[in-house]
Amino acid sequence: MGNLSDGETIPLLGHALRLHLTLNGGGALSLGDGATWLFTLVTVGVIVAVLVVLPRLASTGWLMVAALVLGGGAGNLVDRLARPPGFGRGLVVDFIAYGDLFIGNVADIGIVLAVVLVFWLMLRGVPIIRPPRAAPDPATAEKASDDAG
Repeated sequence: MGNLSDGETIPLLGHALRLHLTLNGGGALSLGDGATWLFTLVTVGVIVAVLVVLPRLASTGWLMVAALVLGGGAGNLVDRLARPPGFGRGLVVDFIAYGDLFIGNVADIGIVLAVVLVFWLMLRGVPIIRPPRAAPDPATAEKASDDAG
């Protein structure tokens, strides 16, 4: 935010990609502007859920999804917790304008990439969670201990 004033526009690729500072109290596309606290709670819930399943993820692809969601969620959560108007109700700094479609930030890019990667992994049939390891057969374990002794 240092050199970009609120509402100022700096073209990067003409009108297609610009820097344009705006503060967003809602979610994607500024929807739910009055429910900032709800987005804060949902973000905390998503981060906790990802951290819980993280050790059981089955592939590098799903680990990348988790990393992108954690990074994007944490980035936006810091704004919601630390920025005015107050704790849990802070406005997210958005500054990358994509034509006239929407304005987002780097955290949003990570979240969108995670969604794309989820669809790609699902289309390929990559399992999300590692199957649990089979418990050793007691008869086999007993025979092995007899052979050792």
